[in-house]
Amino acid sequence: MTTTNLADITDPDIEAEAEETGPLRRCVATRMRLPKERMIRFVVGPDWNIVPDLTATLPGRGIWLSARDDVIETARTRGAFNRAARGQVVVAADLLSVLQAGLARRIGELLGLTRRAGQSVCGFQKAREWLLDGRAWLVVQAADGSAQECARFLSGVQGKLPAVAPLAGDALGAIFGRDHVVHVVVAPGRLATALRTECDRLAGLLGQTPSRFDDGDDDPNNNLLGDGAKAGDEAADGNGRIGA
Repeated sequence: MTTTNLADITDPDIEAEAEETGPLRRCVATRMRLPKERMIRFVVGPDWNIVPDLTATLPGRGIWLSARDDVIETARTRGAFNRAARGQVVVAADLLSVLQAGLARRIGELLGLTRRAGQSVCGFQKAREWLLDGRAWLVVQAADGSAQECARFLSGVQGKLPAVAPLAGDALGAIFGRDHVVHVVVAPGRLATALRTECDRLAGLLGQTPSRFDDGDDDPNNNLLGDGAKAGDEAADGNGRIGA
């Protein structure tokens, strides 16, 4: 199978999907069709500015990009937005950092909701109890936490649950009313699924490896990902290269 680097994509006919139905969307930079949960939607504002639509709820025709830092930068610098919008648009030079900050805020909000709903706990001992009792579905750890301590926390269950590290310890602490938090576990449910989706999108925008995507067997709410997740994974190899 031949592969193509993002830098080599110069198709002048790239444009957004005319229809926004079904579980898949086409990335206007890579031409790959992926589950919309693995992508970011943009719309063109009244002043022809490109507006990120992280919740995919703004009116107007959507322009979809894979949630990866290299894809966003390629689209911004190589005119993909102009082609998709069929006109000259204004794209912020700091678009990538704007998206990263926006997703970090959403993750904080979702974690706050899980806390208020009694669907998450923090702290090594309490979180570890949930982990061993089978009450946890998602592990959230501090991005600046000790690798050794994080591995110790996951001992015995590593690889069995999705684990993400989207925020620093002080940011997690602020959500849970503490100075610093390293370990959080979240019970299964729609909030946990939404939280994992946002953490994976942020990881992609930070150039990191998202938690494992598969065909939904480990997801208690796999209808949110749809059947396209597996098909999307088959379109790219482990290095993020696009099959030609």
